[in-house]
Amino acid sequence: MTLSLQLHQIEKNFHGVPVLRGISLDVEEGEFVVMVGPSGCGKSTLLRAIAGLDTVSSGRMTIKGRDVTQLEPVERGIAMVFQSYALYPHMTVAENMGFGLRMARRPPAEVDQAVKRAAEILRITDQLHKKPKQLSGGQRQRVAIGRAITRSPEIFLFDEPLSNLDAALRTQMRVELSTLHAALGATMIYVTHDQVEAMTMATRIVVLNAGLVEQVGTPLALYHQPANRFVAGFLGSPRMNFFAAEVQAVGEAHAVVATPGLPPLAVGVADATELKPGAAVTLGIRPEKLRIVAADSNDGTGFPAQVRLVEQLGRETVLYADASPLQTQGSDSGTSNVTVQLSAMSRRVPGDAIRLAFDPADAYLFAASGKTISVAAPGVA
Repeated sequence: MTLSLQLHQIEKNFHGVPVLRGISLDVEEGEFVVMVGPSGCGKSTLLRAIAGLDTVSSGRMTIKGRDVTQLEPVERGIAMVFQSYALYPHMTVAENMGFGLRMARRPPAEVDQAVKRAAEILRITDQLHKKPKQLSGGQRQRVAIGRAITRSPEIFLFDEPLSNLDAALRTQMRVELSTLHAALGATMIYVTHDQVEAMTMATRIVVLNAGLVEQVGTPLALYHQPANRFVAGFLGSPRMNFFAAEVQAVGEAHAVVATPGLPPLAVGVADATELKPGAAVTLGIRPEKLRIVAADSNDGTGFPAQVRLVEQLGRETVLYADASPLQTQGSDSGTSNVTVQLSAMSRRVPGDAIRLAFDPADAYLFAASGKTISVAAPGVA
């Protein structure tokens, strides 16, 4: 394993307020690592620290084994693509893309060759003579990426580069960035608030929260095997349903939990040491794991609900329903809102009475600390 980047106990304080708190991370050469988290979690600060734009309060970072903790940005062998493109309006596309090399006093022939190669990779050869104001948003972003490519950096850093683009263009650029990564084989570290970008582009995802790393892993591993309730709720759209529950009994590999509105459920647990009868826990069910059953169904996990809102998305339907007396937890704590994701069109309308059910094997169980204590979802490597 060849490491491209190593972070060891990185901390950053602003006026005594901790923003990054002991972050350690190893990034292998050629990986596409995406950092996600809510606003203010520290992901952009961490990216700027890697770039050398922000100094760290403590800790150590190396790039290809070289300690760069105290080095200036230009000495680190990185190239950064910003959200705002940061193009010079008075320069042509070719001049913008070759600017870094010219500042490094590279020979003109080398600069021209690097610009031509990057333009061919990004399919903007016919735009090289234009000024940024003559380009679309997607073309400007390609120019910003091309400027990074010409420098042949050790690591590419992307700070929410697609957030200024419309939905269709974001999808196109996601594909192009993934294709670019495969073509270059370069190490890329990408910051975004969009979990769709993270799930579709990353070889590994780093989930940050309040300056801490909550979990690192492949997109599917984090989705199916979240380390805690925060990760489970953050990854997934619509978000996971959470229900208040109480432990009734504990076995070697399962726990029986009681949830208002449901019969007692036996949920498989990986670690029963944290559980005792009477302990408060949280039961989690992803929206796509809920299904509509017949009104007279005797399914052991069935419960009644009333549709409040229907979102017809073409290939799928999302239902928002009131499932009293279940008590959901989260941003709408104390209510009984349940989200259901159906994989087809539905004729349901607001006000419809339905009955919902789920397979207990698809349920997640979270301790009061937030730690996931249920067994991993079956069939997931």
